[in-house]
Amino acid sequence: MDFKRVLITGGTGFLGKAVTERFRSVGVDVASIGSRFYDLRDKDETCAVVRGARPNCVVNLAADCGGIGYNRNYPGQLFYNNMMMNLNVVDACRVFNIPKLVLLGSVCGYPKFTPVPFQEKLLWHGYPEETNSAYGLAKRETLTLAQSYRKQYGLNSIYLLMVNLYGPHDHFFSDKKSHVIPALIDKFVDAKEEGARSVTLWGSGKPTREFLYVEDAAEAIFLATERYNEPEPVNIGTGNEVSIAELAEAIRSIVGYYGEVLWDATYPDGQPRRCLDVSKAKDLFGFKSKITYSEGLRRTVEWYLKEKERRNGN
Repeated sequence: MDFKRVLITGGTGFLGKAVTERFRSVGVDVASIGSRFYDLRDKDETCAVVRGARPNCVVNLAADCGGIGYNRNYPGQLFYNNMMMNLNVVDACRVFNIPKLVLLGSVCGYPKFTPVPFQEKLLWHGYPEETNSAYGLAKRETLTLAQSYRKQYGLNSIYLLMVNLYGPHDHFFSDKKSHVIPALIDKFVDAKEEGARSVTLWGSGKPTREFLYVEDAAEAIFLATERYNEPEPVNIGTGNEVSIAELAEAIRSIVGYYGEVLWDATYPDGQPRRCLDVSKAKDLFGFKSKITYSEGLRRTVEWYLKEKERRNGN
């Protein structure tokens, strides 16, 4: 590992914790910062962070993100916050001549009806699904930003397109920002504890998604940081597709809830299908996911139950 000092923005968050741990596991000196300490929407604060950390690599995980309800309710906020954070981080890396910058895109940036599995070359072939288009476009435009700075200033930045992530430390205790897996775990655990006869879930259950365990995501970022230096985007995922209904059934089984599951189709489904072609990540820097879907869900539910018990003072 050539990067002796790494700055991880968003390093105190869900993904940031896992990425910080992965870099530190091989003796890298890591500075992890979060929004409680710095506002990366402010250019001067961002420059102060990069200047003070004196890194030779920046891994930018800072993002304003959430589930379908959060995307639907706060599109302006999501577009502004994500654009400003990425603009400021990229420009600060230019100002201080940072040798390597890692940027994250999102599966939300792909067009609504992208042929499955999604190939990186199709990223610009249409408009994203409407409920998450503001977030998706802000993340997509970061690729343009990175490639433009590479051409004009020689900034060595890479861009990784992340699929839906899950695992410990996700937004479990925030209805406002919760993603689908934390939301489902919350609902089924609460229903079991309350003895509810049924649980009502959003949408039809028919859309498909691809999920990557957070430790696998951290490994992909680590390997790409170490081995990849090209301007083209690379998908990061498992290549496995599962319907929301199948996901709900798997979580219900792990939790041990045996009531009825109802679907409320008045709520949006979001993008019809999501599944990535992940062959480039394997070919270019040797990443292949290791944690199976069933094992990852089991670990996540176990962590959530322990954390809930801790928060309740038991």
